[in-house]
Parts: sequence; structure tokens; C-alpha cells
Amino acid sequence: MDKLINQFEFGLFFWQVLIFVGLILLLKKFAWKPILDAVNDREEGIKNALLAAENAKKDMQNLKADNEKLLAEARAERDLMLKEAREIKEKMIADAKSEAQTQGEKMIDQAKASIESEKNAAMAELKNQVSSLSLEIAEKLLKEELSNKEAQTKLVEKMLGDAKLN
Repeated sequence: MDKLINQFEFGLFFWQVLIFVGLILLLKKFAWKPILDAVNDREEGIKNALLAAENAKKDMQNLKADNEKLLAEARAERDLMLKEAREIKEKMIADAKSEAQTQGEKMIDQAKASIESEKNAAMAELKNQVSSLSLEIAEKLLKEELSNKEAQTKLVEKMLGDAKLN
């Protein structure tokens, strides 16, 4: 280092400083500005990318909230439809039971009416047969009683006696 200080020349120093300052001016004009512009552009791009990412994150959260809301609405609508379907099913079953009971009662009433009419018809026929048999028996008895002249006279007298008493 002593050697450098001892051999110091002002002219060489001047030219070195002049070249250094010229180099700095050239670098500033041609290199620093494009480098700083590129760094600023990159910084701006990173800021924009971060903002876009933040906006995308917010949009995703909004979409997720909307999806959950739609899903909740769909579940509620599904539950409502299932409830309505159950109510309709229960109503249909109740209506079918009621209709079946009504039809059963109607059939029972018709059967009772049919049985009653058949009973009445059977009773009428039985009365007819009893009266028919009674007439036949009475006819046979009378034929037998009236075949005898003496019995006939007794019967007529008896009837006349009964008629006078009444």
C-alpha cells in the first residue's frame, strides 16, 4: 500500500475519476433505468397478483357460502316435498280405509236387506204351505166326516149351536 501512495499521480487519478463518473452516467442512463423499471414492473405485477389472489379467495368464499345456502335450501325443499308426500300417502290410506269401511257397511246392509227379504219370502211361502196343508187336512177330515149322514147331521147341529152362542 505504501507503494501506491508513493506513486500517486494526479493526472491518472483525474482520468480514473472521470471514467468512473462517465461509467456511472452511462449505467444510469442505459442500465439503472431499465433495471429499476423492470424491478418496479415486477413489484407491480406481484402486487396485482396478490390482489387477484385475494379477490379470488373472497370470490371462492362467496361461492362457497352461496353453495351452502343453495344446498340448505335444496335440503329444506326436499324435506318439505317428503313431508308433503308422507301427508298425501297418509291421506290416501285414510281415504282408502274410509272408502273400504263405507263399502263394507254398504255390503253388510245389502246382505241384511237380502237376508230379511229372503226370510220374509220364506215365511210367506211357509204360511202358504201351512195353509195349503191345513186346507187339505180339513178337506180330508170334512170328506170323511161328511161321508156319514149321521155325522153330517151332528156336525150341522153342533155348528148351529156354536153360532147361536156367539
